Amino acid sequence: MHNRPQTPDFSGYAEQVFNRCDALALHSQSYEGMDRRYLTPEHSMANLQVAQWMTAAGMETWVDQAGNQWGRYKSATPDAKSFVMGSHIDTVPNGGIYDGILGIVLPISLIQYLSDNKVKLPYHLEIVAFGDEEGTRFGTTLLGSRAITGLWQQQWAGLVDAQGISIEEALSNFGCEFSQIQDASRLKDKLLGFLETHIEQGPVLEAEDLPVGTVSGIAGAKRFKLNIKGHAGHAGTVPMTMRADALVAAAEMIQVVEEVATELGVVATVGKIANYPNAVNVIPGDVEFTLDIRSEIDSRRDTVLEILQQVLGQVAEKRKVTLDWKMTHSANAVACDPKLQHLVSNSISAAGYRQFTLPSGAGHDAMAIADICPVGMLFVRCEKGISHHPAESVMVDDIEAALKVLNNFVRFYQNQYQEENQVSLSSPDLCA
Repeated sequence: MHNRPQTPDFSGYAEQVFNRCDALALHSQSYEGMDRRYLTPEHSMANLQVAQWMTAAGMETWVDQAGNQWGRYKSATPDAKSFVMGSHIDTVPNGGIYDGILGIVLPISLIQYLSDNKVKLPYHLEIVAFGDEEGTRFGTTLLGSRAITGLWQQQWAGLVDAQGISIEEALSNFGCEFSQIQDASRLKDKLLGFLETHIEQGPVLEAEDLPVGTVSGIAGAKRFKLNIKGHAGHAGTVPMTMRADALVAAAEMIQVVEEVATELGVVATVGKIANYPNAVNVIPGDVEFTLDIRSEIDSRRDTVLEILQQVLGQVAEKRKVTLDWKMTHSANAVACDPKLQHLVSNSISAAGYRQFTLPSGAGHDAMAIADICPVGMLFVRCEKGISHHPAESVMVDDIEAALKVLNNFVRFYQNQYQEENQVSLSSPDLCA
């Protein structure tokens, strides 16, 4: 398994992936940047395009009741279980054309290669294009992947978008039914595993001069709104020593957040701030800012959070202001399956690249899928780590590297599957 197999020429398939990402970018609500949201006409057209590529690669296709697009490259064994690859097809407003999309188009071209070479597998290989990961239309993330885990919540029927359209109505317009959403669940199928390929959305691989890397896990995040109440007053008549300036207090707190997070090894971000009354000649009396704190280790994140709550409270007391915390989001960290990590790393090495493992600071569909099967992730280098922006960019050579790694992964996973299930399969070698 550790011997490097002869690597096929994937250059043509890499160009295919690159061009298909461009083609999917045409299905956007905006021409100024990518904007494709859940259950919109653009989502429907993107699903249709993906289904056409899946069919051309020899897959059977369907759309589930949550609007997720599926394709299955059928095993030589009809009652075999399925291994799934995929990512999300929706984008943020003014986003890029590779976030999520690359993780759909890459494995389609891999299956095109398998089909072209008449390779059959002892397990079904499926691809899913999740309809919603970003949460930009209805404000709740991972709707597509949560549906297949059976954890879709009834109260989501009342979610509405900016135009007042409910998710129940949007599903109906899309050809799905909220009342049948549980039909999207794959719990009963006992999926073998899930591998998500994704652009890194960070600068680490580029700094390491590597095209790909193994993901160790996905950071858990907590988000808060912090409200600071001081006393507004005249900018010219209140002495400096007698002020309760909410903005000065917020500035000191933000600096403390950076210092504590840096020292204790988590990432913490103050991304939004509002100042009241926000007048040039008035001492700020009320400030609200957000805090996003993440770590691959939940206990470390929560320890840092406790420290911040204590220290920021001390700043508030010193500055004669009050401080109120409100949690707005909480998600635990998800570790990638050790066996899948091992296979991904070996697949990278077998393709001729240096193994490198890194965590994901961003959330992904794999977080939800981990509830029903083992998950793994492969990161692909992106230029300057830019993502959620029209400047998002990847190189064709890195796409080719990812295809080589995925091909090796399928071969190695086949070996593991046959050993564990004591089955044999007469077919061409996957990497021949």
